[in-house]
Amino acid sequence: MKDFLELVAGEVKQAFEQAGYPSEYGKVTISNRPDLCELQCNGAMALAKQFHKAPIMIANEVAENLAGSSAFAKVDAVMPGFLNMDVAPDFLADYLKEMVGSDKFGMQQPEKTKKIIVDYGGPNVAKPLHVGHLRSAVIGESVKRIARYVGHTVIGDIHMGDWGLQMGLIITELKERKPELPYFDDSFTGEYPKEAPFTISELEEIYPTASGKSKENPAYKEKAMEATKLLQQGNRGYRALWDHIIDVSVSDLKRNYSNLNVEFDLWNGESTVDPLIPGMVEYMKKEGYAHESEGALVVDVKEETDTKEVPPCMILKSDGASLYNTTDLATIMMRMEQDDPDQIIYVVDKRQSLYFEQVFRCARKTKLVKDTTDLFFLGFGTVNGKDGHAFKTREGGVMRLENLISQINDQMFTKITENHAVEEEEARRTAKQVAMAAIKYGDLSNQASKDYIFDIDRFTSFEGDTGPYILYTIVRIKSILNKFVEAGGDPGSVLIKAPVNKDEKDLMMVISRFGSMMRAAYEELAPHKVCAYIYEMANAFNHFYHETKILSETDEEKKAGYIALLALTKDILETCIDVLGFEAPERM
Repeated sequence: MKDFLELVAGEVKQAFEQAGYPSEYGKVTISNRPDLCELQCNGAMALAKQFHKAPIMIANEVAENLAGSSAFAKVDAVMPGFLNMDVAPDFLADYLKEMVGSDKFGMQQPEKTKKIIVDYGGPNVAKPLHVGHLRSAVIGESVKRIARYVGHTVIGDIHMGDWGLQMGLIITELKERKPELPYFDDSFTGEYPKEAPFTISELEEIYPTASGKSKENPAYKEKAMEATKLLQQGNRGYRALWDHIIDVSVSDLKRNYSNLNVEFDLWNGESTVDPLIPGMVEYMKKEGYAHESEGALVVDVKEETDTKEVPPCMILKSDGASLYNTTDLATIMMRMEQDDPDQIIYVVDKRQSLYFEQVFRCARKTKLVKDTTDLFFLGFGTVNGKDGHAFKTREGGVMRLENLISQINDQMFTKITENHAVEEEEARRTAKQVAMAAIKYGDLSNQASKDYIFDIDRFTSFEGDTGPYILYTIVRIKSILNKFVEAGGDPGSVLIKAPVNKDEKDLMMVISRFGSMMRAAYEELAPHKVCAYIYEMANAFNHFYHETKILSETDEEKKAGYIALLALTKDILETCIDVLGFEAPERM
């Protein structure tokens, strides 16, 4: 099924061709003057010089050829050469009927489906998720869902930080606190306990304590570095402890990400690729890609066209230790061998753009990826408080993500219960759904690369460009449809009719652009386009709702058309919020 504007443009392009002009000038766009017309074409303006004619003459010729088109109710050529057009109501209704009867509302499927890996999340084990992890999780989840909806095969990978000095720090601190544990007895040959010698709360306290000690005490840091080395060399007791750290941390991470409605297909960490690093390093040396520089092993990635300094990509430090670069490159190598993706998307803080530029160039230069493999860096801005600085707690610390979610849940519960008598269980469930919409829409409605202010009061409002406003609109539609059913009606048996007023037609025009919007959101990796679309649709529906008698309409055929339109509006809105990663309650 063609996009609506593409379908309409086909008529205009044909009219240009009939008048003796190149058809490509018949491009049609939504009017930037909705008070004058619904659609516009500016092609005549661009042709004037080429054909030595006044633009208005060309526009008039094209307008004459469109006089008999079933697509338009009105076509006007206006000075100095614009084509202003209104869509024929029956043509618009027929298009929406076809949307209803088509898979994914008739959205065009990609000519070639891709295999895509989305690398998002990136938490460190043994540390709680904080508000700084919000954007990677929320944006990455939405990008994954949008790409899947469009028709591609998408794999989401959390890429945990679970290897390196932080593990050595935790092991060192545990050894100081509980030296009697069997993990620290080199002569122990029995089975290690199945239960971890710490809870997640204890683990989350141990790491910052150990980190603080290592900064003040060189001897302590030396112990931690030695513990890290022993762990990576396969020390039996340390590996058993590491298994406990991973089990306890991942269990907590899964719970927290689940509360955000975020899911990963792979739970790989830096440790996953550690066994691959020696082989990768040897390959880079053998093929002449890597060389020593001041004791370290590096790959030069500078290009002649660079206007700024791009440092070499370090593969191993002078002491032979690996770095983030090393594990990221080994991860790319593993992904190519296991999945052979067409594209890998990294959803990461935009401040890491130079780092990823180095890694991507290195991966290409060393032929870890095919020439056709797209490595894409989707850099996001920071979440700031109302003061314009990084979002923090009232005490000035970094806010834990679960505390932020809990705070907004409580705020929504208060709003839901203050004016309504609702059972507590239902109110809690609804509050959780609305809070999720507030958080995710509040983030995703901003262009990913831009910083934004996390304004809890604005995000939780039921008015304006917010998640709760979108949900309230969906719930309002559900309520009308439920009343129609209670009165004996069947929304599935009614058909969309030609619009009878401007508000109804405006809503139908927004709906008609669903397919092109969703494809653009995928192609530009831009969830904010979905947000802008559903906000426009919610506004269009609410204008229609306030100006139209729907259930009280006495003309049954007219009412049936209204109901069919509402059912389609609800289905599209729910599809859109699903790719954004939240859902609507049955009532609010």
